[in-house]
Amino acid sequence: MESSPVTTAPGYIALYDSGELARRADAAWAVLGHCKLCPHCCGVNRLDGEQGACRMGTQPKVSSWNVHRWEEPPISGPRGSGTIFFSGCTGRCLFCQNYPISHFDYGDVISVERLATMMVELQRKQVHNINFVTPTHFMPQILAALLHAVQQGLRLPLVYNTSGYETVEALRLLDGIVDVWLPDSKYSDDHVARRLSGFTNYVEHNRAALQEIYRQVGSDLLLDGEGIARRGMIIRHLVLPHGLAGTAEVLHWIAQQLSPHVHVSLMDQYFPAHRAIGDLKLGRHLTAEEYEAALEAFDAAGLERGWRQETASY
Repeated sequence: MESSPVTTAPGYIALYDSGELARRADAAWAVLGHCKLCPHCCGVNRLDGEQGACRMGTQPKVSSWNVHRWEEPPISGPRGSGTIFFSGCTGRCLFCQNYPISHFDYGDVISVERLATMMVELQRKQVHNINFVTPTHFMPQILAALLHAVQQGLRLPLVYNTSGYETVEALRLLDGIVDVWLPDSKYSDDHVARRLSGFTNYVEHNRAALQEIYRQVGSDLLLDGEGIARRGMIIRHLVLPHGLAGTAEVLHWIAQQLSPHVHVSLMDQYFPAHRAIGDLKLGRHLTAEEYEAALEAFDAAGLERGWRQETASY
């Protein structure tokens, strides 16, 4: 990690002052008229009430917003991350642990202005950042709300917490706006990604997205004086039973095609939820041997930075 503290303001402040943030927000909002925010490229007119794969319309829908203390240490820190969980999802993971939110769309439709005040109210609770969870299908609404939030004094870094199923075109609208990227790299096999999560051509889109994020922020995770991330990327990978995630290949690709210095959070907390319960392969917890194999793959790939859960119990 970068050892010298970073104290500069979040990038979106300068973009707001120059008018570029407003231009990006307008460009993103226009996409809703023929929605191609994610690789599903549904083409529906969400401005006119049509719904695509995410099943969402024009206004943001939020399931919860709170102080969250269980992210990676540079995200949560001692005071927590200000998370805003959006309803709906571009994926349909059989094993989703948040399925009431992502599959059943639990939450409240709110205005863009209310989304802005949520950010500012979380800042008043002294969180370290504003953490948008499952934000892809509401990216235009987030940018529109950010314009209001900056006017109300928002100055915290923004975290974009995503499945990694993104289009490069949408990500480029966020260049210089998102400070810390928290994308998943879920799979190394498209057939598995389609069967387990409903993602088409996940590997191609995910790897292109990770390369674009890397282009924007590089491999170093820049920290402030409290050890909190101010800029950079952390890639999350959830190890699945029976090697379904293709962990070794995912980690090898990250090290070879991005950098061995990229921070990777190797997660072992899989458990069968939702439609995975009773499934022949997904219907059990991860074994100690499976996670140990993932740790060995991390080392074999030459990755140097990240988080392991070596003390987990099974």
